[in-house]
Amino acid sequence: MTFNNLLRGIAVAVIAATAFAADAVNPKPFTVPEIRQWRGAEGNFEIAPDARVTYSDPKLQAIAQRFAQDYTTFTGRQLNVEKAKARKGDINFKIKPSTKAKSESYDIDITDRVTVTAPAEEGARWGAMTLLQMLEQAPALPKGHISDQPSYGFRGFMIDAGRKYIPLDYLYKLVDVMAYYKLNELNVHLNDNSFVYFYDDDLNMTQAAFRLESETFPGLTARDGFYTKNEFRDFQKYAAGRGVEIIPEFDLPAHSLAFSHYRPSIGSKEYGIDHLNLMSEETYGFVDSLYAEYLGGPDPVFIGKRFNIGTDEYSNKDSVVVEKFRYFTDRYARQAMDYGKRPVAWGALTHAKGKFPVVVDGLDLFIWYNGYAEPKEMHELGYNMVSIPDNMVYIVPKAKYYQDYLNNRRIYDNWAPNVFRDVVFDENDPQLLGGMFAVWNDHSTNGVTVKDIHHRVMHSLPTVAAKTWSGSAVTVPFEEFEKKSAMLSEAPGVNYLSTFGHDPITVLEVAEVKAGQELPIKEIGYDYTVEFDVDGAKESKGTVLFESPDATFWLCNPVNGTMGYSREDKIYLLRYDVRPGEKIHVKIEGDNDALRFYVNGKLVDNNVSRYLRHNDNDMQIAELRTLVFPLAKAGDYKSKISNLKVRNYIEK
Repeated sequence: MTFNNLLRGIAVAVIAATAFAADAVNPKPFTVPEIRQWRGAEGNFEIAPDARVTYSDPKLQAIAQRFAQDYTTFTGRQLNVEKAKARKGDINFKIKPSTKAKSESYDIDITDRVTVTAPAEEGARWGAMTLLQMLEQAPALPKGHISDQPSYGFRGFMIDAGRKYIPLDYLYKLVDVMAYYKLNELNVHLNDNSFVYFYDDDLNMTQAAFRLESETFPGLTARDGFYTKNEFRDFQKYAAGRGVEIIPEFDLPAHSLAFSHYRPSIGSKEYGIDHLNLMSEETYGFVDSLYAEYLGGPDPVFIGKRFNIGTDEYSNKDSVVVEKFRYFTDRYARQAMDYGKRPVAWGALTHAKGKFPVVVDGLDLFIWYNGYAEPKEMHELGYNMVSIPDNMVYIVPKAKYYQDYLNNRRIYDNWAPNVFRDVVFDENDPQLLGGMFAVWNDHSTNGVTVKDIHHRVMHSLPTVAAKTWSGSAVTVPFEEFEKKSAMLSEAPGVNYLSTFGHDPITVLEVAEVKAGQELPIKEIGYDYTVEFDVDGAKESKGTVLFESPDATFWLCNPVNGTMGYSREDKIYLLRYDVRPGEKIHVKIEGDNDALRFYVNGKLVDNNVSRYLRHNDNDMQIAELRTLVFPLAKAGDYKSKISNLKVRNYIEK
């Protein structure tokens, strides 16, 4: 053998050995958001029956306990939680203080034990979420080292609870979902009003609501749904324990119809009573009292770091009103600071360009539309900014403007928190806090339920989470990201979409459903098919067939006695009444846009969403007639219901 051939042989052997070793090294696990750095090793960490979750610092006790609880939710297996030194087989959480590392950063070593190391509780919490997502996808953890941290500290979502009441039980679930995907800011929009042209152009008749209990202003609180002070305090505390800050918002001085309905004298005669009168001292006295009630006192209602002062979309008709608006913005930003809060405002200082100086240091701006706050101008003034471009990340369900569902590919490929429409900053710019997306319930009577809102939220929440954590540094191709992220849960113990698996299956079969019987699933969400046979008997109006906490399917509806369904504040009548002695087969198909009702194979009702002309200006409002099908309990009927079959798909 020649020397060259010998070298060639050695090289081939080295390459082959290297390829074999590379094949044995674990690839980077998929998580949302994706892990920033991964160093794979060989083999897996199996969680043994006697494995413990351990911690050394008391600050980590709640995180360790929650991790164990969530692990049990996913697997059914119990893990003991102990304040103890880690040993082989344990999952250990520890704090290692650092002056250089971000508080949300963390490292995970997966060897013969799992060690989550972070400089603060925030990082340890996100490390726990990473492990849970990995364990949701596989029973064992691939050995290796994770080093992870967010590019942006503000990763959020905004929900409009002013125009449409959003129950607290949903907000709790939303916090759990956000935490699972490492989103850490939830802005709750607590007051607003619908559009006047849906109420015969009469602001006095237009829907408006303020969603908090008020003792200073009895009668201000909305009658169709509100949060007591103690409920809201408890909610904020729960969210903080999950790593999510609640940002309460009073949207003033526009969008203020709830306040002028309560006290007409503070409404503007010039710009409409949905605007506060900025020329009246009474207005400022009212708002001062409002702030004092919720931000002041020894036990303030708002307990978090931030408070959103609103300042969105006021008139800029002339310099007089512009200067008053700027005064209002500055006054209440400073007042929030006096109460120990960091104020946030919807950027409007380009729209309201003037001379009165609005405080810069300590006031953060949500930049939603560049015409209202030009990003480069705000940057030059020194403001910290959050990217929430309306053309990219605004959901307005069934409104025919903005987006009904966000374009995830567009967000994934073209947006990060350094992008403000056509203005792009360097990603490392310290004035860029982060990004968020939003749901605005502009059309509060369009039949969109909280279930429908959540369907839209979950469509895009993983995508926004990925981009606000990693910015443009995402490495997973969009098609792969979309496919794999869809396989993850909403959160441990949360299934608000009411879905069952990712493959087409029959979820439930019952030979005969007895009156009053409780069924093993509460409801089924989009897409689904529900079928059953009815052997009819004489029923009274208001006879329930199936019900859940969120909806009712009527065998004999309370209005005209036909079959039908209701959810939230709407009832929909189906064009078929079951008569005594009649035997029929019923099939219901439901998706996120329609409910289709068949009797004996014939389509009787196709309740697809539709748009209704509202007035002479051809304004339209949607009517969404969807149903997440209720199955928790059968009603008190006399008919025989048999051959119930529930499937998690619709046959095409």
